[in-house]
Amino acid sequence: MNIKLLKPAPLSLLLALLLLPAAGCAAAEEARQAPSPTPPLHGGGGLGTTVRPKALVTGLEHPWEMAWLPDGSVLITERPGRLSLVRDGVLDPRPISGVPEVLAQGQGGLLDVAVDPDFERNRFIYLSYAAGERGANGTRVARARFNGQSLSDLEVIYAVPQNKPGAQHFGSRLLWLPDGSLLVSIGDGGNPPLQLEGALIRRQAQNRSSALGKLLRITRDGAPARGNPFATGQGEAPKVWSYGHRNVQGLALDPLNGRVWVSEHGARGGDELNLVEAGANYGWPVVTHSREYSGPPISAAQSAPGLVDPRRVWTPAIAPSGLAIDRGDRYPGWSGNLFAGGLVSRDVRRISLQADGTVASEETIPIGARVRDVRQGPDGYLYVLTDSPDDGQLLRLEPASAPPPSGNR
Repeated sequence: MNIKLLKPAPLSLLLALLLLPAAGCAAAEEARQAPSPTPPLHGGGGLGTTVRPKALVTGLEHPWEMAWLPDGSVLITERPGRLSLVRDGVLDPRPISGVPEVLAQGQGGLLDVAVDPDFERNRFIYLSYAAGERGANGTRVARARFNGQSLSDLEVIYAVPQNKPGAQHFGSRLLWLPDGSLLVSIGDGGNPPLQLEGALIRRQAQNRSSALGKLLRITRDGAPARGNPFATGQGEAPKVWSYGHRNVQGLALDPLNGRVWVSEHGARGGDELNLVEAGANYGWPVVTHSREYSGPPISAAQSAPGLVDPRRVWTPAIAPSGLAIDRGDRYPGWSGNLFAGGLVSRDVRRISLQADGTVASEETIPIGARVRDVRQGPDGYLYVLTDSPDDGQLLRLEPASAPPPSGNR
């Protein structure tokens, strides 16, 4: 892939960026989470000096996700409802047409984008987004054909059937599995006092017939994928892959061992890194390290039989966003490590793992801006999207001792 630097920005400028709040409910919720980054598990610090973030694209409006096309160009979603294209390192000033109408309020808007594994044949891309109005809305997944300039044949393949109020907790990460099925994260619907069916809406995370607070596994057409753990259940249960989640916004597959990792928001602290298995219950809100925004603990227990404990808990909160696994050769000694973005902590956490998936250590890579997404590109480099209302950026993490990349690998 050949990406050219659009607007050089010194590292000192990037590290000096202030924390820029998101709009609406997102700003209110993230402001209540403690802004101090969690101390590393072992030792600290120094690995942030081994890479330098380099600005490739600037001026994005609340960018949310990036995905590479086979020709090396990059699709970037912007939460207000734009789908942008970076080709040969240059951001096309014309947004891609044909994007569905979105609810661009609070945490809602145009969110994830995923390229069909068979894109060169079928030209499909998939979008997740918030749809509806503030009093009744939900997460949708649509697919459309992309001809390089516009979308056509747009079709909603999945819509959460439970309409919810407010503009929080849409989830919306998309991840292809090797068998061609698609994982979709759906948030729990929002914070108290929001209710659904006469109870706090977050209780839906424990209701397997509801989509809220789940990872769903569906086909390219939106049907339940074969082999799902609750195939004979009622409602949305046949699509459920795992449940008991609050708001998964980091979702990554390790291609070497098939493990699926998620990072998800807690309430006031209690952010989690989880290793996901089919059929497992991750506890929210029955057990959690989170506290109510008003102060008291949300649950009396932080662990219970039959509920899966997180592999890492972040308190104070980092407000986790994108999640990636390095399986390239650009960063010596980092292969197999997880990289978790933080909106509030304004950094990327490098997490080394033991063979069984136990977290061994964690180090901080300072970014100096709200990190919305982290991805490994086809060239082996790690890429970061920073969240801002008017100057979101696409960054590349370059080894400090390595020469700048040139041409295709």
